[in-house]
Amino acid sequence: MHRLPLALVEAFVAVARCGNLTRAAAAMHVTVSALSHRMRQLEERVGCRLFVRGPRGVTLTADGRRLFEAMAAPLGEIERAWRDFRVRSGDRLTLSLVPLVASGWLVPRLPGFVARHPDIGINLQSTTALVDFDREDVDAALRLGRGNWPGLHAEHLFDEWATPVASPALLARTGPLSEDNLGTAPLLGDPDTRPDDHAEHWRPWFARFGGEAPAHYVASFDNSETLHQAAVQGLGVALGRLTLAQPLVDAGLLVRLSRKRLRMNYAHWLVYPPRSLGHAGFLAFRAWLHAQLGREAPPPPSSADALTSAWRGASRLGLSVPRSAAMANRVDPPQPEDGSGAVSNDQVDDRMPSAYLAGAGYTVLEGDTLASIARARYGDEAAADLILEANREVIGDRETLTPGVVLSLPESR
Repeated sequence: MHRLPLALVEAFVAVARCGNLTRAAAAMHVTVSALSHRMRQLEERVGCRLFVRGPRGVTLTADGRRLFEAMAAPLGEIERAWRDFRVRSGDRLTLSLVPLVASGWLVPRLPGFVARHPDIGINLQSTTALVDFDREDVDAALRLGRGNWPGLHAEHLFDEWATPVASPALLARTGPLSEDNLGTAPLLGDPDTRPDDHAEHWRPWFARFGGEAPAHYVASFDNSETLHQAAVQGLGVALGRLTLAQPLVDAGLLVRLSRKRLRMNYAHWLVYPPRSLGHAGFLAFRAWLHAQLGREAPPPPSSADALTSAWRGASRLGLSVPRSAAMANRVDPPQPEDGSGAVSNDQVDDRMPSAYLAGAGYTVLEGDTLASIARARYGDEAAADLILEANREVIGDRETLTPGVVLSLPESR
């Protein structure tokens, strides 16, 4: 009986997945010529051609497709089993995080973790791409979002807030700027937008705090770091994310133009697959991370927490998730000290977002109605009257909700 050429099969599956020898070779950490040699060896072993090579890559033949379909799933299971076994060593931790979180929040705090756990090596991958935990050797991710990542555990860390900021040099040219005359200032377009709409977060800012948006924006950017650097250089006024903007304000590079702030439609989350609960290094990092926010880490999650995360995300998205199942093993983020369930601008100090911000109410999104929020929060549109009663001072008797308004959602009906 011929032995299974596992190394050749692994190379074959990599090439089939990538459709390109160069990318497959990089993924396997071998040279292109070495990978080509393995492909020729495999074709000789099976006695038929598996690929058609072209100028833009390789394409599977009918025989190649049949072999790939037979081999890809079992090999994936072997890879997952090996990954799950290997992470238990616990002395190497790989984290994926967006650049905003890496430079603005985690890296300045990381020396404290390294000093406390010198035996744990950390590999940081700064990227906006989502992680495929089934295929990538990543233990956890710090992500911006709404908490709805199916099949993964998601723990709310803190909300993201925004406030107008400008450089001292710009203010020297324009004269004093405040929330009252922002519409006359050179504004920088928001990066979290569709290509044809650079005012996605400026719009709720003006809707909530007054003023009129300008007819056009001085410049727009595709990421928050570039936006903040443009503000530092005096190009215009940015709606600064406090995760990035506050350190620049503390350094004197930017000036806040208002004490008011707008909560973004997304928050910061720790996201990880169930396998990471067997990783000692990750558990140490998880506990340390929550300690940075002034609280203990919640109990290790069970399978019900995937539904809990989905419910939290649905509350922000206006989607419906069965509340009874989602609440089965719920761990709430800390609430404001006054127990109100909502954080007003007056309650927020000038420091970085901290633990008590995590429990702020629900920020109204474009298109939200009392009925849609009630359906997502309680599974019953009739609960709209309950939300209305709890927020009379904010929305009055109006059925139309203003985007950006923060509603307090009662704990139960």
